Amino acid sequence: MPTRPPANPVKARDAAATRKRILAAVGTLLSREGFGALGVNAVAREAGVDKVLIYRYFGGIDQLTEAWASEMDFWPSVEEIVGDSPEPEPAALAAGMLIRHLQALRKRPLTLEVMAWEAVERHPLTRVLDRVREARSGQLMEALPEHLRGRGGDLPAVSALLGAGLQHLLLRARTVERYNGVPLGSPEGWERIEAAVHALCEGLLGRTESRR
Repeated sequence: MPTRPPANPVKARDAAATRKRILAAVGTLLSREGFGALGVNAVAREAGVDKVLIYRYFGGIDQLTEAWASEMDFWPSVEEIVGDSPEPEPAALAAGMLIRHLQALRKRPLTLEVMAWEAVERHPLTRVLDRVREARSGQLMEALPEHLRGRGGDLPAVSALLGAGLQHLLLRARTVERYNGVPLGSPEGWERIEAAVHALCEGLLGRTESRR
């Protein structure tokens, strides 16, 4: 019975490098020109590859965008938000997760650019990015410990409210120095916001003994 020849490691490395270059080109186009620039031809030109390779590796522009959002550090991972050793107390755990989410987005200027565009422009590709975010949100809810679930009423809705508020402040910080008197252009302002997150979570989920 004939055996299949072993895979060529050089070709495998070349394919992986080409795939990575294509994904990087998506981020470059988004950063420079926005959603309107995305298309198979534009991405192929930016990456310096034949557009056939985009169809071969990804299937099309929607699948390419989803791969970019999933693989290129577009959205914070569950592990990044939960942290290495989450606090056992519900209020401290919830506040820590919200603050880590805030800090993770502050490190992702391109993500903030995309979020700003989505607020004013609907595009078929925003649905792809929505799916990635919703999938991560669902994974995050599943990762919550049992002692936090069921506390504070409708936890997904509460998380959406607080998370959306933090994201709005991040977007406003791109264009204004202060919001409601809070200096968004300085570390002091974000320290105040993080302290407010702790206070809100304590009010919602109950103060911990260490903060009484």
